[in-house]
Amino acid sequence: MQEDFRLILDLVTLLAAASVGGLLASALRQPALLGYLLGGTIVGPAGLGWIKELIQVETLAQFGVALLLFTLGVEFSLGELKKVKAIALGGGTLQIVLTIAVTSSVALMMGWLTSPVQGIFLGAILSLSSTAVVIKSLMERNEMETPHGQVMLGILVVQDLALGLMLAVLPALNEPAEAISISVASALLRIGLFAIAAIGFGTYIVPRLLRMLAKTESQELFLLGVVTLCLGIALVTYYLGFSIEMGAFVAGLMISEVEYADQTLTYVEPLRDLLAALFFVSVGMLIDPVFLWNHLEVILGLVCLVLIGKFLIVAPIVRLFGYSLRTALIAGFGLGQIGEFSFVLTAQGQALGLVSRQVYLLILGTTALTLVLTPFLLKLMPQVLNWAETIPGLTGFFDRTAMPLGMSEERPLENHVVVCGYGRIGKKVVQLLQSHNYPVVAIDSTERAIQQLRGAGIPYIYGNAASLHVLQAAGIDRASAMAIAVHDPMSTRLCLKRALELSPDLDVVVETDLEKDIEMLYQLGAWEVVQSEFEVSLEVATHLLMGVGFPLSGIRREIEQIRQHHYLDLRPERSASDVARELQSATQDLNGKWYDLPERSPLIGMTIEQTDLRRLTGVSLLAIRRRDGEELDYPDSQVNFEVGDKLLLVGEPEEFATVEDLAKGEIAVPREHRSCQWLTVPDRSLNRGKTLSELDLRRQYAVQVQAIRREAHFIRFPHGDTAIEGGDRLLLCGARTSLQRVRDAIALAEEGVSTPVSVAIGSGRDRP
Repeated sequence: MQEDFRLILDLVTLLAAASVGGLLASALRQPALLGYLLGGTIVGPAGLGWIKELIQVETLAQFGVALLLFTLGVEFSLGELKKVKAIALGGGTLQIVLTIAVTSSVALMMGWLTSPVQGIFLGAILSLSSTAVVIKSLMERNEMETPHGQVMLGILVVQDLALGLMLAVLPALNEPAEAISISVASALLRIGLFAIAAIGFGTYIVPRLLRMLAKTESQELFLLGVVTLCLGIALVTYYLGFSIEMGAFVAGLMISEVEYADQTLTYVEPLRDLLAALFFVSVGMLIDPVFLWNHLEVILGLVCLVLIGKFLIVAPIVRLFGYSLRTALIAGFGLGQIGEFSFVLTAQGQALGLVSRQVYLLILGTTALTLVLTPFLLKLMPQVLNWAETIPGLTGFFDRTAMPLGMSEERPLENHVVVCGYGRIGKKVVQLLQSHNYPVVAIDSTERAIQQLRGAGIPYIYGNAASLHVLQAAGIDRASAMAIAVHDPMSTRLCLKRALELSPDLDVVVETDLEKDIEMLYQLGAWEVVQSEFEVSLEVATHLLMGVGFPLSGIRREIEQIRQHHYLDLRPERSASDVARELQSATQDLNGKWYDLPERSPLIGMTIEQTDLRRLTGVSLLAIRRRDGEELDYPDSQVNFEVGDKLLLVGEPEEFATVEDLAKGEIAVPREHRSCQWLTVPDRSLNRGKTLSELDLRRQYAVQVQAIRREAHFIRFPHGDTAIEGGDRLLLCGARTSLQRVRDAIALAEEGVSTPVSVAIGSGRDRP
């Protein structure tokens, strides 16, 4: 068979394997990446042996990784890279050095290797993580903008840079120390010269080149020029002794600062996805199932050692740089695999005699399994952490790690707006509020944003906006409104839910990039959900309609209706099964469960609005499954509960227990014309230390204490023997006049004060 035709046949075979494997993974609701790896294993040399031209296929696969890193650079931008420069440069370098040191020490002590040189080589291999697999997994879960996504990306960039240094030093490992020093110095010099040249080229040449290509108004020419630029810079880095992937990433960073970045992404992404799939299939071809099976115990042991060992190195480093425990744990497991670039190092090491053929195959098998496990770990870790945070023994531990890292001394105490996220949108919101002299507090978890807030003199809280401690420090219970502009979908949901736990009547506006999250956020309690793309479309349509003569009042009325209907007129129609699947996936991240409504429950026949589940119990109702199998996703407030209903609830274990008490009739639903308000007990109140039975609010005022918020603890429907403490926040329900009388009674004279003391109390507004 002719060689060129053989290559075409191999490419068709690989693409077909990727398609079938991807479809199988999708059907099993797994990342498509796993399907690509499986397809490559089946058609590769160790499987059916259908692929013959391995070198040519692997060369094309390298183009796929190069384009993947190129588009990442375009999306990431130098501005984003600066946000994590500390953890990237300091943490990434420390991680590589510690991995090499620990691996060398352990391997030599256990007698696995015979010389320190072999230990250094093995440590270098283990220190590299998979840029391609991690990025692909983060992109599929829309987590590139999350704190753990940014941290992992920063460390991965440094690892890719270090690969060039490792390749330069590798041939000199068996030489005297002077030769190693010369190799290191030479590599560092080349890196410095390349960085200087890249800055100059990106500043003066790239913008002019892209403008020239854009003026042709030819998509083909623009794509051809951009790909040539990407691969050209990648080849330069290759000839300098570094990886082509690093060069492609640098090329993307150059374009990210130019006005044609979005256009570049639009043209390159389809080609990138095709060739990236080819890369993952080619990695799958390296997996030898027979060898894995024959050495299964050894390889599984090595996989556990690698995952646990790298986790124990990465997670403490991330914590050391001031990130939350949650971010550190996810990053630790997310970077626990051995990267695909380790194949290059391993092959070089075998050629230089640093490892035997047996060790080479063991490294390949271990690497392959860690790559396969990574998407599962990144998907599973947030769910495991959500579950762990509900365990009584661990709750306090997680709480301590979620404390604010810093805050401005002077902050508004009441009637202010809390803005979560000081990014592109959050910054504009703060500017507009301050232009109207409205008090504001900004929350952000990045050092760069906090520095900007300090410089501008804006009150801030440095920490995770989804933390109860951070929200309490921001005075969320005394705020008039809240805006959430956090890029991480899971953090957005948690921030919304926990803010409403502290202040159930709070006016919360949420910005989201995902249209599938709109109904979820409304159901969790948001007053308004803003979707960026839809809002841009509405503004463009407004301008065009006004230009052709439509009256402005009519346009505004129609747009307002679109917003009130949650953009349904603009959103593509989705099948009920797609909505149910997305809902199930989201509730896994939020600790969701199905609850069977008792057949004689007093809730049967009542509407969702009448039961007021969120205020009374803290849970959010996201779906109802009828006895006949019909499923109502994101049910309307006027939907009635029926016999045999199953309820999909999101909440904490104690909140689920309260729902069960309510559904069984052990707790009564408040009657109509009753309000619920929060009241804070002063620290020096004469009533502190008294039990609820002693206060006897139900008999004296017909007011019920439905919840107590005590620091990070939330007590729903407390017993009569529960004593109140200074600083407690009580959720009281009753007639408005009665609530006013209770406020005066509980806030009776503080020690040494003879007049009633005013306390913080919620507005008690009814939701529209």
